[in-house]
Amino acid sequence: MAVVGEGLHKVIKNGSIPQVTIHLLQLRAGQMLGSTYFTIRETGNLRRIGESEERITAVATWHDTTYFTDAERVALELVEAVLTPNPSGERVPDELYAKASAHYDDKALWTLIMAIAHIDFFTPAALIAKPIPGMPPGQNYSE
Repeated sequence: MAVVGEGLHKVIKNGSIPQVTIHLLQLRAGQMLGSTYFTIRETGNLRRIGESEERITAVATWHDTTYFTDAERVALELVEAVLTPNPSGERVPDELYAKASAHYDDKALWTLIMAIAHIDFFTPAALIAKPIPGMPPGQNYSE
């Protein structure tokens, strides 16, 4: 599992997407999944890179705000589509993929997909094992 996690970390830090976008979409994923660990981790990451409290707080209601760029908005829309079951059709319709492709070149789009895969890869651990929020990796689980 560590090798896969390391590979995903390397891909999402390849520079094709701003790290702030990755943290924003991962914060939104944490909120949607009901994961305190992910929500606290990504809020802290966004603060560390200088994001405003308004933007961090507005992630939960990004549809109704003007705080995000069009590219950030499509990243948030994409993570919501992936994480929201759609009993009447596919989760990521062609129109959404086309919208994402208009904002991200091939490398960036795959980086965005891997950023979503990254959070999904660690979701079972966060929801089942309940890591301790605010603790560094490797020290974030109780015995």
